[in-house]
Amino acid sequence: MQGALRSIQLHGGIFKNSILQHLRVAEPSFRSKIIARHESVSPARLEESGFESTTIADILKGKGKSADGSWLWCTTDDTVYDAVKSMTQHNVGALLVVKPVEEKSIAGIITERDYLRKIIVQGRSSKTTKVGDIMTEENKLITVTSDTKVLKAMQLMTDNRIRHIPVVEGKSMLGMVSIGDVVRAVVDEHREELKRLNAFIQGGY
Repeated sequence: MQGALRSIQLHGGIFKNSILQHLRVAEPSFRSKIIARHESVSPARLEESGFESTTIADILKGKGKSADGSWLWCTTDDTVYDAVKSMTQHNVGALLVVKPVEEKSIAGIITERDYLRKIIVQGRSSKTTKVGDIMTEENKLITVTSDTKVLKAMQLMTDNRIRHIPVVEGKSMLGMVSIGDVVRAVVDEHREELKRLNAFIQGGY
């Protein structure tokens, strides 16, 4: 994962170097046109099409209703068996945990890793153990907000070796994103940036 992150972060420099190399070998008249075109682009336009601008809100929007679907969470009183069953049915690796009477207030998170380490390895019963007994509690959670940049979220997940990160607003949950969601968003953004650079060279701006 560290290698993948470094590779993605290097793309911006690669794109920039490609443009500079192109300008170095170009004829003087072409370089003049490129520079003039660059100067004609307003700061607002550049910012609008700027690199690394995707936020967690964009990911949640792309996920649609599934971003805050009821299957994304369970309660502290649910059994671990039911929580894992829900993960399996919906092909997710983690569930947000809430208190039974406060469905929008995060109590913690339960992941496949919790199940393996605290149930299977320890020989406990998933049908009698409550989610609240093995979850990662709220005060230990690493979270992001809807306006967190995607690359920042990826860095948090990589540094802390986690694959899911809750999206919160104050004490309320907005949803959850996985490392897969984040990587796809970064790849898509880099692809769009490459298109913008190509358009810039060819006169699209």
